[in-house]
Amino acid sequence: MATEISRQRLPAPDEVPVIASGQSLRSVTEKISDIVLRLKTPLFWFAGFFIGFMLLQLFLMTVTQLLFTGVGVWGIQVPNGWGFDIINFVWWIGIGHAGTLISAILFLFRQPWRMSINRAAEAMTLFAVVCALQFPLFHTGRPWLAAYWLLPYPNTMGVWPQFRSPLIWDVFAVSTYGTISAVFWFTGLIPDLATMRDRAKTRAGQLIYGVLSMGWRGSAAHWRRYETAYMLLAGLSTPLVLSVHTVVSFDFAVSLIPGWHATLFPPYFVAGAIFSGFAMVLTLLIPLRKVYKLEGLITERHLDAMAKVMLATGWIVFYGYMMEAFVAWYSAVPAERFVIWNRMTGPYWWALWLLVLCNGIVPQLLWSKTIRTSVVPLFIISIIVNIGMWLERYVIIVTSLHRDFLPSSWGQYAGTIWDWNFFIGTMGLFLTLFYLFVRVLPMISIFEMRELVHRTSPGKHVEMMEG
Repeated sequence: MATEISRQRLPAPDEVPVIASGQSLRSVTEKISDIVLRLKTPLFWFAGFFIGFMLLQLFLMTVTQLLFTGVGVWGIQVPNGWGFDIINFVWWIGIGHAGTLISAILFLFRQPWRMSINRAAEAMTLFAVVCALQFPLFHTGRPWLAAYWLLPYPNTMGVWPQFRSPLIWDVFAVSTYGTISAVFWFTGLIPDLATMRDRAKTRAGQLIYGVLSMGWRGSAAHWRRYETAYMLLAGLSTPLVLSVHTVVSFDFAVSLIPGWHATLFPPYFVAGAIFSGFAMVLTLLIPLRKVYKLEGLITERHLDAMAKVMLATGWIVFYGYMMEAFVAWYSAVPAERFVIWNRMTGPYWWALWLLVLCNGIVPQLLWSKTIRTSVVPLFIISIIVNIGMWLERYVIIVTSLHRDFLPSSWGQYAGTIWDWNFFIGTMGLFLTLFYLFVRVLPMISIFEMRELVHRTSPGKHVEMMEG
């Protein structure tokens, strides 16, 4: 079996197990694969997919209105030229961080609790990147006339992107991140696709999974090549976790606008991305864990570990809030002091104090192990954190722009109905893609869970598994 995974640390006797007792090789394989292969789909899946698909229609309607009318349907104006686009772009990119962190970094650190959640988190990463790209793409107004100028290619007019702009850095960083994440995700799927191929009851299923499994037979040579490729991709993905949101933070940090011009932004943004990413993983997996009865595979150990990561990164984010205010005061720059004071007491004071409540105060409940391992409180906290992280981007962008250096340039910003429709529509796109993923691919890694069963209960499993 996979020797690299076999070297991961076994749980200590006093730890909550990463897989419930009583699991066997056969039960694990059947439990995960039957979610996809059984003909009867739970009503929950249809309800969730219907909601996502309807919101996706809202997205398509909004895009149609936008392309026929122009970006004037949005609330952007001078001095708020970015508005919801950059807010939601950063929010979605942040959500996509947890997948690569769980898959790559926790794999390199030999953390066995990642095995039950890495597959769904990786898929979440890809879908979040797809949603994030919609905002800069349509912000150009006419993508077929403007978006291709972001790509560096030779042309007769000698027009090239401005390589000193962090906006073009975003293009390279996010595209690289999305590509490596997709390859990493598919590579991890190959052994499970072979299992699905061998267990599929229909000819179409056998053909589709057979093509996608790329001739996998589970030989020693296949496993050796798989482990080498997976380790290399994990090594490539690890710096991307840090670099992508660091580059996104440069959109703000390299500018001279008060409230943005701060060296604190790169680590602050990375911690916030991991914070919101783990919150979204919990938001998605807690209902799926209940509906598909996966409590034996996604145990309290997983909930506790993810809650601890949220608690740690939440403290980093909260520290960033305090340091922003301190550095603005310590700098003695009137414009910096004004921006921070305006955030606290100006027209958007409610957004700042609400995000402090969501990201600073509510996560402190996670100090309690009872809260960390209780499904309902943890689910509510994860939703609150996602709301708070959206408010954080709203505060950073809107309150730094709506009152410029010149009072004559001041202006209030509020998203229009089309701004909200576009944002909510991308949620529909995300949900639609995620529910399709749950229906057609194994949401938990089958071969890793089988290896975990074998290592935690050696000598107790004598049955042979097909696939």
